[in-house]
Amino acid sequence: MTDDPFNAVITWVDQPDEPRQGPLSGKRLIVKDLIDTAGIRTTYGSKIYADHVPERTAPAVQRLVDAGAVIVGKANLHEFAWGVTSQNPWYGTVKNPLHPGRTTGGSSGGNAAALAAGWCDVGLATDTGCSIRLPSACCATVGLKPRWGSVATEGVFPLCPTLDTVGPMGRTVADVALAWSVLTGKQVPEPRLEGLNVGVLTRPPSVGDGKRPAENLAAEQYVARLESLGARCVPAEIPEPDANTWPVFFHEAATTHRATFPARADDYGDNVRTKLELAGHVDADAVDAAYTAIHSWRRYEPDVDLYVAPTLGIELPPEDCDELEVRIPFTAFARPVNLLGWAGLAIGDLQLIAPHDETVLAAGLAWER
Repeated sequence: MTDDPFNAVITWVDQPDEPRQGPLSGKRLIVKDLIDTAGIRTTYGSKIYADHVPERTAPAVQRLVDAGAVIVGKANLHEFAWGVTSQNPWYGTVKNPLHPGRTTGGSSGGNAAALAAGWCDVGLATDTGCSIRLPSACCATVGLKPRWGSVATEGVFPLCPTLDTVGPMGRTVADVALAWSVLTGKQVPEPRLEGLNVGVLTRPPSVGDGKRPAENLAAEQYVARLESLGARCVPAEIPEPDANTWPVFFHEAATTHRATFPARADDYGDNVRTKLELAGHVDADAVDAAYTAIHSWRRYEPDVDLYVAPTLGIELPPEDCDELEVRIPFTAFARPVNLLGWAGLAIGDLQLIAPHDETVLAAGLAWER
């Protein structure tokens, strides 16, 4: 395919392989261009790696291919996956097929746009703070951020390893659940909402920086249907972390880019360069406190089975917005999920959150039925 009015794909595969027999046989797969694929150019959304062709395929991709999926392209993304708008200075801004002129979200905007345009059946992407779920909400598709550690991140260019996850995207919960099953080797859970206590999240926690978002009542629109499917909905909150967690993100991102930044600062776009400059001034004591806070927060056990929340923190910004201005409010309901290490399933703007993948997938399958 050569006609891509949405800038969704950086590299198309001219002659896709014949599909293998398996549960995903014949499913067209677009892989985020942050994830290695042997023999297929993998740029990480950057100028620095514009001509990079990996020798090995990431294990997560290989699992999908072994199950019959066929790679048809590598999806455009925010440079190095560090951004929430999929504005890319080297490969163009990803455009939203569903809402022209509005952002696709990021950083996995190319996957979501390709799905919304009907160019693939399944996507494989990454989510460090919102990057699967936000584009899924912006493009009315489905995306799963699995529990941290559920899917191997080997062969994926890291952003913040303490938060990085790999997960599937699709147009239905059923397709996402099937891909998750292949990725993890676990059975697709049976649909279930009946009997679950669902916490209605109208004000997410902050990330410990003292900037807790204002109340957002968007989740209340889902209560009637959840209760009709047998759930019991109750008001709920998630406690705040014990310290500011941003220093971990900055510390690990700076470490990841140490070989090329600042030595090749001019080969970074303005947006990511600005963030890396900020990351170079993080206090070591603040980093230690942030790690302690994250580890403590991950031991929290909720008193509900599942949370329901919006995926988006604000209305869809224009595709040419200033990412540095919108990134914090835009991702208010998404970022805490990564810090907690939990699973988050976005069905458009409906976000289901729980400590385990099976819980959100079972609930999502029941919602979709």
